[in-house]
Amino acid sequence: MQFEFDESEAEDARVGRMLALVAAAADADLVVLPELWPNGAFAYDRWEATAEQLDGALVDRLSDAARSASVVLHAGSFIERHPDGSLTNTALVFERDGSLNAVYRKIHLFGFSEGEPKYLAAGTEVVVADTSVGHLGLATCYDLRFPEMFRRLADDRADLIIVPAGWPEKRIEHWTILARARAIENQLPVVAVGTAGTHGGVEMGGASLIVDALGVPIAEAGKSEEILWADVDPAVTRAWRERFPARGDRRL
Repeated sequence: MQFEFDESEAEDARVGRMLALVAAAADADLVVLPELWPNGAFAYDRWEATAEQLDGALVDRLSDAARSASVVLHAGSFIERHPDGSLTNTALVFERDGSLNAVYRKIHLFGFSEGEPKYLAAGTEVVVADTSVGHLGLATCYDLRFPEMFRRLADDRADLIIVPAGWPEKRIEHWTILARARAIENQLPVVAVGTAGTHGGVEMGGASLIVDALGVPIAEAGKSEEILWADVDPAVTRAWRERFPARGDRRL
């Protein structure tokens, strides 16, 4: 779900608008939101004020949205405040009944000592969520540049890899190439969900895409807000792996 971030919009209104979009996608099995849509991916000056704990109101509202729509909801990510005061870029997966299935805290922080590394603590755990729609490998934005993480997700039996992001327009070609490359090298579908609008004054590139296990985009978005729909057939993944068993030739 490619969401347009409006920096003039109040956070509560933004959350309400996103929850309405989740409700509109109730016919789906899996709904995926983008990175830091409540806070802004480059809005560093907002993070301290808008961070929430894992037991906070935002998480409760997302749980209710998953239950009401009866979907598995990858809620994108938000700035999580921990009891020690540290902050993380945290992604959540909810089951159809609203229960919290998995938590992934972004491992690779973007900014080269500024940006995320300056304000956030890095996650340490690679996560594959065992859900009612399959095993979902979890990654966030800048993680996409680190293929070893995606190989680990594949080795941990992911059926599909999900990558929410706040990816800037000026590097959008990297986004699409890397999403397809991660699918090709692991022979796994990739759901890469970007953002429209601006985050912290940085223009977002949109360009969400759903890629099959052969690396072929089966759905692509433009630059504006859009609900992107696709059927991801596990049989296609199995057939491709049987026809082209490259993973069996690994030597390293």
